Amino acid sequence: MKNSFLSSPKGQSSKAWPALAALTLATSCAQAQNAPPQAPRKMNVLFIAVDDLNTDLGAYGRSDVKSPHIDALAARGLLFSRAYCQQAVCSPSRTSLLTGRYPDTTRIFNLTTHFRDVLPDVVTLPQQFKLHGYTTQSIGKIYHGGLDDPPSWTISSGGQGGGGAERRRNQRRGGRRQQGAMNFAPANFQTIAGETATGETDYTRVPADRKALSWAMPDVPDNALSDGQEAERAIAALGQLQRQPFFLAVGFHKPHLPFVAPKKYFDLYPLASIKLPNNMFPPKGAPPLAFANFGELRGFKDIKEVAPDDAPIPADKARELIRGYRAATSYTDAQIGRVLAELDRLKLRDNTIVVLWGDHGYHLGRNSEWVKHTNFEAATHVPLIISAPGQTTRGQKTNALVEFVDVYPTLCELAGLPLTPGLEGRSLVPLLKNPQAKFKAAALSQYPRGGPRGRINPHMGYTMRTDRYRFTQWIKADDKSVTATELYDHQTDPGETVNVAVRSENQALVAQLAAQLRQSFPALSAPGPLPLLSAPEPRRRNAND
Repeated sequence: MKNSFLSSPKGQSSKAWPALAALTLATSCAQAQNAPPQAPRKMNVLFIAVDDLNTDLGAYGRSDVKSPHIDALAARGLLFSRAYCQQAVCSPSRTSLLTGRYPDTTRIFNLTTHFRDVLPDVVTLPQQFKLHGYTTQSIGKIYHGGLDDPPSWTISSGGQGGGGAERRRNQRRGGRRQQGAMNFAPANFQTIAGETATGETDYTRVPADRKALSWAMPDVPDNALSDGQEAERAIAALGQLQRQPFFLAVGFHKPHLPFVAPKKYFDLYPLASIKLPNNMFPPKGAPPLAFANFGELRGFKDIKEVAPDDAPIPADKARELIRGYRAATSYTDAQIGRVLAELDRLKLRDNTIVVLWGDHGYHLGRNSEWVKHTNFEAATHVPLIISAPGQTTRGQKTNALVEFVDVYPTLCELAGLPLTPGLEGRSLVPLLKNPQAKFKAAALSQYPRGGPRGRINPHMGYTMRTDRYRFTQWIKADDKSVTATELYDHQTDPGETVNVAVRSENQALVAQLAAQLRQSFPALSAPGPLPLLSAPEPRRRNAND
């Protein structure tokens, strides 16, 4: 009997798909021998999150990037070539995916407010699995550092987002990652290493220190760094969970700044081989609100020395940074490979849904920006791969526009779980069955600017990626007036180098897209100011939160 829940027989409910997927070769053999069939098993979930990972991957067409294990996962699953996050910064993006709700609903626009301050009774994605008999466990960074969610987990294993060392560091810093609710220039920066009590270098510790370097290549084994250790913990967890239905969430930290990876991964990328993007300049006609000036990177010592104040990054330093990011990507790719290899060794792959995602994009010099914190394609476009047992579309890709809010209902449907009320995304299962299926007219993202301590009045930048265009409007939070408009034609300008919103021949198109934007974001037509103004102020979280 063929294992293919993604192509259910005529007239059969989709609720039966997980049972079909759970029929293994052993079951088929037993049936062939007239033995009683085995009871269907629940589908496990291996949920892999990667911090600051953009789509510069082999599977996404970048042959200059070494990502063989992510590429292999794509060969066994469906690659979503046009997936988008809801806000290009860690906590709002992760909150959106894990609650299945847009930022205007969660009211999470910063890195310090917990979503339960706004939605105390929301059922998160892992929590829904937990409520339906799964053992749910987090390893590494799933929620943003210091903002773990105990109701989500049967077992919370610590790490950044898991309540461990990173959380304690955050508490020692006073629970603050930012200087104000809507100012997204970080107040603290990480060093490349700490020291043990004996004075030895410890590359797993990252105390706050503005004298840090932006990259480093210690000649150490993989498990000397935190992501190697997270992989080992994930491997151990698979062994412990293998005889029960599980939702195992594994969050890797790199390629987040600083770009630290063992030297052998830097050796994959000779400095002379690094090519710079061809759009390392501000888009012509883009408004000042569109830019973030990459404050997260500017605080590092080596960057301040070569690019003081608002100066651009020199070409030589740009190549160093891109090389460091590539090396950190390949390092994390290797750790993902180790976890997937253990999944295979334990013979769990045929009963486990694997999803891999990066929490937002990363500029790396494109559009004159270097990190995230914008509404440009480089910051909002994300990697997303789903591999499910019985999948008939293995190794294919879909060009459909999809969003992170779609992941929650997708995993519930694949596992046969009911949907919780209030989800704002759509299941991706139709695309897993038919990658060419029509899906969404647009993918939505947003990013705030200004605030109580900022130099400008609060604005929300609402952006919409349609099949052809990226359309963005910067809207004042109090009276909802439009301050600036951006329009980029991806058919002729995929690098978003020229804002064509002001061209006279595009005014009818701008009006059409503006109407579509207002229909897509309910807050724009609701009475009163934008949700940005009613978001909770960031607060210090105590050790028991």
